[in-house]
Amino acid sequence: MTRDGSGHGARQVVDHGRPLAGYRVLDLSRALAGPHCTGLLADMGADVIKVEDVRGGDETRFWGPPFLGDDSAYFLSVNRSRRSIAVDLKSVDGLRICLGLAERADVVVENFRPGVVARLGLDYASVKAVNAGVVYASISAYGQEGSGAQEPGYDLIVQGTGGLM
Repeated sequence: MTRDGSGHGARQVVDHGRPLAGYRVLDLSRALAGPHCTGLLADMGADVIKVEDVRGGDETRFWGPPFLGDDSAYFLSVNRSRRSIAVDLKSVDGLRICLGLAERADVVVENFRPGVVARLGLDYASVKAVNAGVVYASISAYGQEGSGAQEPGYDLIVQGTGGLM
């Protein structure tokens, strides 16, 4: 491992043995699909920074038991191997912080319901304005448009809708 000051990010530890070493991921996701995705990227060496809202953070912190300290074991397992920051996503300062992180990211991952990131000012167009080369991943159970787009997409709901239950 070496320290690398090049690229989008500030000086960081780079693990040359993993395929995504040196890449930075901004994780705006919650619950399972997004955190699982960014966890896999972290496992492959990416530097993942999770952003949580100051008004409660990722709701899975409280999904338990079991708990380890104040956090659920579920949250800790799905959100492993990343740094995190709590930000007021609805404030001007929070937007400034998030766009600053996005400016230095190679990848941004979000899994809000369609329209939420646009209202927050963190949609693809806003992020691309500060980082033209960003890879922006939006995870949604039922797509960004259409009749089911605003429906929540938790695992049990998708299983029931798909006929597995």
